[in-house]
Amino acid sequence: MQNKIQHAMERKAFSVAINKAIDGVTGDNPEQAIDTFLDMGGKLLAGTAPDMANSLRQAFYPGSKWENMVIDMARRIDRNILHTSLLNGAYEGAFRGLRETTQSAEKYQCNVPWIILFDPTTACNCHCVGCWAADYSRAVSLTFEDMDSLVSQAKELGTHFFMMTGGEPMIRWKDIVRLAEKHDDCVFGLFTNGTLIDQQVCDDCRRTGNILFSVSLEGGEEANDGRRGEGDFNKVMAAFDLMRENGIPFGVSTAYTRANVESVTSDEYFQMLVDKGALWAWYFHYMPVGEGANADLMPTVEQREYMFHRIRDVRGYEGGYPIMTMDFQNDGEFVKGCIAGGRAYCHVTAAGDVEPCVFIHYSNANIHDQTWIECLQQPLFQQYRANYPWNDNMLQPCPMLENPALLPKMVHAANAKSTEYVTPEDVDHLSARTTPYAKTWAPKARELWLEEHPSGKMDADAVADMDVDEKAKILEKEDQEGFVVTE
Repeated sequence: MQNKIQHAMERKAFSVAINKAIDGVTGDNPEQAIDTFLDMGGKLLAGTAPDMANSLRQAFYPGSKWENMVIDMARRIDRNILHTSLLNGAYEGAFRGLRETTQSAEKYQCNVPWIILFDPTTACNCHCVGCWAADYSRAVSLTFEDMDSLVSQAKELGTHFFMMTGGEPMIRWKDIVRLAEKHDDCVFGLFTNGTLIDQQVCDDCRRTGNILFSVSLEGGEEANDGRRGEGDFNKVMAAFDLMRENGIPFGVSTAYTRANVESVTSDEYFQMLVDKGALWAWYFHYMPVGEGANADLMPTVEQREYMFHRIRDVRGYEGGYPIMTMDFQNDGEFVKGCIAGGRAYCHVTAAGDVEPCVFIHYSNANIHDQTWIECLQQPLFQQYRANYPWNDNMLQPCPMLENPALLPKMVHAANAKSTEYVTPEDVDHLSARTTPYAKTWAPKARELWLEEHPSGKMDADAVADMDVDEKAKILEKEDQEGFVVTE
């Protein structure tokens, strides 16, 4: 782990390099500036994520849609936000954070996440069909001191990227701004319904520079308002317009189900997002968890195969649309499978329970009773660590959805409890609900996987597949020798 003086020097060097890159991209020769930035990125990622560095180089060839998108971004995103989010995200998170979380994992012999998702509150200002979050009488919230302590402890282990959901996190906007101001070396991403975004919010974002938004959207006006309430779509569109006018970067977050999968991936939908200025689109496969869960809403095999191809086509190096699309269920191969249980991410509820995933509501730990490192060392997370990877097919990445026999095994072995707010659910009952889907999807998953990986396994990656203890020692040696960017 770096000492504080070395870290400060390195951060300053990155800050200067990023400013030069922004000046270059907004100047007369943006292509050359992007090329220089890619060279720097390749060098920085060589020790932690070489595949990412190679993919960036393939995507940003002269005249590509991604190069043009970056040039457009640099010219329309607020300068402070662009600089701060790059410095905190690319340096503190992707470069320094990946190195330090790896070293912390070796030191404490547990998973240490790169990203932490937490819920400031369960309360919400909307009343969406099928959602209990709007019931203020049952609202649960983390205090500012809870959130501050979580972020502070996580930073000590190398984590600098935090995301928030709920409920509606923006109900706690003043505390979120306060948190972003205090921890100005972090990035805070909010999953929000977008209806509370106004000019004051935009002003706060431009001043802090380290808050980003992913706005929930269910499709066009009729489909969206049918679930979220009349007028919601127009409120979201107004928020998009306001953020674009203020140079605020944003994306969308969409849960795809059997009922909406085609509409939320149509050409008209993507063109609307691009026209409004959205830069990314997160897609979440519907998970049948919680009160009122309906397994019939899970996409069919044909729909999931369609998503597999559609999302990749949209974000392809050529064609598609200039918007970064990510499908968490079908993009497992790009993160080497399941990222939960602290391997790359975990979830903290508004009650303080530390869960493997926002969809896996079981835990042995709570931030009110234990330190953060103790929470990461909980038995359930150690079960995730001991049993990972679940299989060789990264199109079956989830221990609940595609490997339903595994989740009960881990939960029982850890003696973990249900953390459901409303109706605690027995893990065997949950597994029974997802087993038919897993059996139906398995043959198609194998077919698609073998088309891309005939051996049945991913191509070997010497760095990514390295044992965490071995990788930590290599990174520690690099840090001791000094690794400072000068240009």
